[in-house]
Amino acid sequence: MSITHNTPDNIPAANEILSSDALAFVEALHEKFADRREELLGKRETARAKAAESGTMDFLPETREVREGDWKVAPAPAALQDRRVEMTGPASPAKMAINALNSGAKVWLADLEDAASPSWANQVDAIANLRDAARGTLGFTSPEGKEYKLREDVPLAVVVMRPRGWHLPEYNITVNGKTGSGSLTDFGLHFFHTAKQLIENGQGPYYYLPKMESYLEARLWNDVFTFAEDYLGIEHGTVRATVLIETIPAAFQMDEILYELRDHASGLNAGRWDYLFSIIKYFRDAGEKFILADRSAVTMTAPLMRAYTDLLVQTCHKRGAFAMGGMAAFIPSRKDEEVNRAAFEKVRNDKTREANDGFDGSWVAHPDLVPVCQEVFDGVLDEKPNQVDHQRPDVDVTAEMLLDVPSAGDQRTEKELNANLYVAIRYVAVWLSGSGAVAIHNLMEDAATAEISRSQIWQQIKNGVVYTDTDNTATRELVSDALDTQLEVLRGEIDQENYEKWFVPAGRLISNMVLREDYPAFLTLSAYDLMEGSK
Repeated sequence: MSITHNTPDNIPAANEILSSDALAFVEALHEKFADRREELLGKRETARAKAAESGTMDFLPETREVREGDWKVAPAPAALQDRRVEMTGPASPAKMAINALNSGAKVWLADLEDAASPSWANQVDAIANLRDAARGTLGFTSPEGKEYKLREDVPLAVVVMRPRGWHLPEYNITVNGKTGSGSLTDFGLHFFHTAKQLIENGQGPYYYLPKMESYLEARLWNDVFTFAEDYLGIEHGTVRATVLIETIPAAFQMDEILYELRDHASGLNAGRWDYLFSIIKYFRDAGEKFILADRSAVTMTAPLMRAYTDLLVQTCHKRGAFAMGGMAAFIPSRKDEEVNRAAFEKVRNDKTREANDGFDGSWVAHPDLVPVCQEVFDGVLDEKPNQVDHQRPDVDVTAEMLLDVPSAGDQRTEKELNANLYVAIRYVAVWLSGSGAVAIHNLMEDAATAEISRSQIWQQIKNGVVYTDTDNTATRELVSDALDTQLEVLRGEIDQENYEKWFVPAGRLISNMVLREDYPAFLTLSAYDLMEGSK
């Protein structure tokens, strides 16, 4: 075999997950598709530079026939007809996986990407947990003796696994002397170990696909699925994929992405923070009109966000696909009922807007939010499993509407600068230590939060933003001082050993990200190099 792996002896289930047959499949995926992956990643910066130079982008003229054509994606399988509430969260550790499966949600987005810290131990454990969940054998006993088991009195959430994006490597896998792909590794191991069992269970291998920037990247995924089905002797079209529209170029190619995946497509999802992060990244050097307001001030009712979500619902339902809403990231407080009351009201309002706009379901980050989301969508769907029949002929979205960043407002505050630094450092520190989903100030934060936080700061320095609450100008000196202040705040909250081990390197990484002249494409790529167990 031309595939090798670097796996410590102390990773449970590694021998089973990294069996010779499973590795042979991962190897075959790399040999057939790794070069195309590299080629497509190389095209990303060319496309971005073109958009930044012109200060705009548009729907592709070469794919007009696809947008104007009369076609639909394959009908959804029974297990994915009702997606009104989707729980999100990492598939490792087992306790979190069990809680998600037992949450009462219709679907669990089992996340090996933004809500996961991709140490090799975590990735292997996630696959083992998903394999055991498919078998119905997943269980966990805490050191205190508390047992966690899969419920038998209610249906478990249907698993839709999110592998890492095309850009992320897997250093612990080497094929023909080249570093492995996180996407192909995650998908390959999951598909190999669960596909046939899931089919036997009346479900199937279902996936959420993140971070795509073009329909050609969707075509690559479609070819991966077709190859995988043939490899295991599974009927074509058994794999189903929901694509996260969380980059600005993908927003201009929704029809095309569904078309490329049409035999395997299930729907599209509106991913808020990564979408805004992508706008900043794409147009970071395109002038003042692309300077985003404070992220906390950019609501889903802002005109550019309404254009994005309305177009997504219209496109999905026109093509017979599901439109999935965004994240309710609130984590209920066990101490402050007033905080809970205000937050639950915001969640209810947000989900009501999505349901009334035509979304077929939405995401929540905590089991306590499942009933709220369920109640809202029950009120709109009634006995129907979805509302794909809710067409949106009223929607007419232009390129200018998708790029109307000023419509989100001009509030840019030094208070938010400090909040962004605090969240980015704290998240990266916990990510480096092995946890990918972090509760900060009653919100579940993931990698997308850190990405937009550090990107906003870089953009503000680049453009010399004057903060509306202090009249101070964003400079490297001001941001450096603010970063030191936030590190001191964190020092007071964290024990000294963990502060030195995780928060000091996290602070250095964020400092480098926001203060350097050039713009690093992904925070997670640099953070991955610092992570214990990544290599």
